Amino acid sequence: MNLPTKITVCRIVAIVGMILTLFILNVIPGWQTIEIPTTGINVVFLIIFVFFVLASFTDYLDGHLARKNNQVTDLGKFLDPVADKLLVNSIVVFLTAPSVFARYIPSDCYPLISFNVWCAILLVARDIVVDALRFIAASKGKVIAANIFGKLKTVFEMIAICAVLLNGFPFRYFDASWPTGLHIADFLVYIATLASIVSGVIYVYQNRAVFKSEDK
Repeated sequence: MNLPTKITVCRIVAIVGMILTLFILNVIPGWQTIEIPTTGINVVFLIIFVFFVLASFTDYLDGHLARKNNQVTDLGKFLDPVADKLLVNSIVVFLTAPSVFARYIPSDCYPLISFNVWCAILLVARDIVVDALRFIAASKGKVIAANIFGKLKTVFEMIAICAVLLNGFPFRYFDASWPTGLHIADFLVYIATLASIVSGVIYVYQNRAVFKSEDK
């Protein structure tokens, strides 16, 4: 196992650790009710934000090292999108109902922005479809690596997640100027969802040959 793959594996382990930590925090209330003054940002959400940014950086780092040192492997191609989806989807699900998954937030706290549940369903569904496509391709000896559309989708998702984790900060100060009453963070979520659907359609179309039967 080369260095880029080890970084990917470490990211997966760290993500699992984050999920377990969030569960423990939810059942043991205490200091995590602290809010950063005038921002509406909960301290736990800020910690998740920092973790998310660092994990996202390792996603760039392992890919960069693999290409630079000519260490691209089939295992790396398989694990990298798995790590990405585990990171993104776990936080997306967490943010769909922060009042449920973060019960330690006091009811009189600054209202938390949540991730639109329909967008979350579409994001997860898209990933399931792409994973199924990869599974079929792998059964035929083909590895489907992430393409530019998938990477752009990931970037948009990361931006949207960061905005929601920070409770719309600093975009929240401009929300009042929006005639629809939507938060700018909500708009970023919709953009990420659209990019995800488009990239999923492109993945299926570009690799539609894997669905063809080899029987003569």
